[in-house]
Amino acid sequence: MLFRFLQTLARFCRFLLISVLGFRFSPLLLLGYVKLQDENKHNSESALASGTDAKQPEAAENVTSSSIDFAVNSVVKVFTVYSMPSVLQPWRNWPQQESGGSGFVISGKKILTNAHVVADHIFLQVRKHGSPTKYKAQVRAIGHECDLAILEIDNEEFWEDMIPLELGEIPSLDESVAVFGYPTGGDSVSITKGYVSRVEYTRYAHGGTTLLAIQTDAAINPGNSGGPAIIGNKMAGVAFQKDPSADNIGYIIPTPVIKHFLTAVEENGQYGGFCTLDISYQLMENSQLRNHFKMGPEMTGILINEINPLSDAYKRLRKDDIILAIDDVLIGNDAKVTFRNKERINFNHFVSMKKLDETVLLQVLRDGKEHEFHIMVKPVPPLVPGHQYDKLPSYYIFAGFVFVPLTQPYIDSTLICNCAIKYMPEKAGEQLVLADDINAGYTDFKNLKVIKVNGVQVENLKHLTELVETCWTEDLRLDLENEKVVVLNYANAKEATSLILELHRIPSANEYDYQWQS
Repeated sequence: MLFRFLQTLARFCRFLLISVLGFRFSPLLLLGYVKLQDENKHNSESALASGTDAKQPEAAENVTSSSIDFAVNSVVKVFTVYSMPSVLQPWRNWPQQESGGSGFVISGKKILTNAHVVADHIFLQVRKHGSPTKYKAQVRAIGHECDLAILEIDNEEFWEDMIPLELGEIPSLDESVAVFGYPTGGDSVSITKGYVSRVEYTRYAHGGTTLLAIQTDAAINPGNSGGPAIIGNKMAGVAFQKDPSADNIGYIIPTPVIKHFLTAVEENGQYGGFCTLDISYQLMENSQLRNHFKMGPEMTGILINEINPLSDAYKRLRKDDIILAIDDVLIGNDAKVTFRNKERINFNHFVSMKKLDETVLLQVLRDGKEHEFHIMVKPVPPLVPGHQYDKLPSYYIFAGFVFVPLTQPYIDSTLICNCAIKYMPEKAGEQLVLADDINAGYTDFKNLKVIKVNGVQVENLKHLTELVETCWTEDLRLDLENEKVVVLNYANAKEATSLILELHRIPSANEYDYQWQS
């Protein structure tokens, strides 16, 4: 399991996999792959924001003509030229492509939009309502987990007559909302109206995280992403995705998530992520389970199964502890807490809204006795990153072996079964093999964990690189999963590396994303 593996290594580890990368590619296969990348580009736009237009509800009382006139002077169309990195050939990008989305002006001469609208961007332009002019924009800050980005425009002409939208509160259930943006089907601003259906913890498709979201029956289609949802003259959230498996289900990022993102950028200069306890737990809805752990009839809570050793909770909590309450709010046996008037929401929402290094107060039942613990919370990067945007993937090439960290995009791009992800966090990176005489006989190795280099346990990609580059023995030995062994003459392998880079037109033998290497 992930946490037992981390206990052994005491640091983030990577998975090293082996597969064969041939010299020749079918143009049709490559073209099809590019097309697939295009269709999957920014999956919250295409995978969750696609589908037919929903039937529109009648206009609501608090979405008036004055609020519409107010909002259109804030909404903008975003034009993006982007280039996605190749997961299987991490030293290159796919050809440039174009996409579009929406955004709107907020205070401080900033534009708020979705992260997936500008992810992997090369060039950005913005056009305001009623103007033929496109203005060059830059990304000031971006948060892929919460799918938000801040854009800036230096041209003062753009800001003339633009009205910043003020952030409102979380709307009530059945409250009417208007969604503004530039969806597919036209070039001018579009307004769709609907009602708030739910407010609950929801998976964000772009970043793969789970945060608070508003569900609405207002039509949200490709191109709407990044546009504001308006109630009165205030912004209730940002449109960002749609469920393609159902009718009339769109999602809006609510203002608490937006405020958390904006505050972090303002205070720290950049987005730092959302805090987490980083525990795995199970529900306590079974009465026999509750009796076994000595819970009284009035007690409710959740059972801790595992704790990430990198979290502060690991120092204080234990497996089989029962968390009864968080910040004096009782946690139900369904892991939910009271939220507004008779609504309930997952307790993790309280944690995610904390600032870096703030604490939560947990009431815990341990061996039949109640305890209180103050736990410091912080963002904890996953062992296997769920996304890889705005940068080339990390890699290291030596003697035809290409080492890259395991990521969800790699899993999605290979024949590795998605069901294997539950076991993948035990692995320490990835490895592909370029066919060359120096590694003849090793090209059939696939999906094997690299355990050691010259007898030293591999911690991560950077550590592996250091072990290889500082090798002082005649032979370099790699110990792999399933007792497989790779042995290379170090001097010959070192010489072959330069020839392989030149042959495959690879500009560098390594590229690191140090966010995942520390």
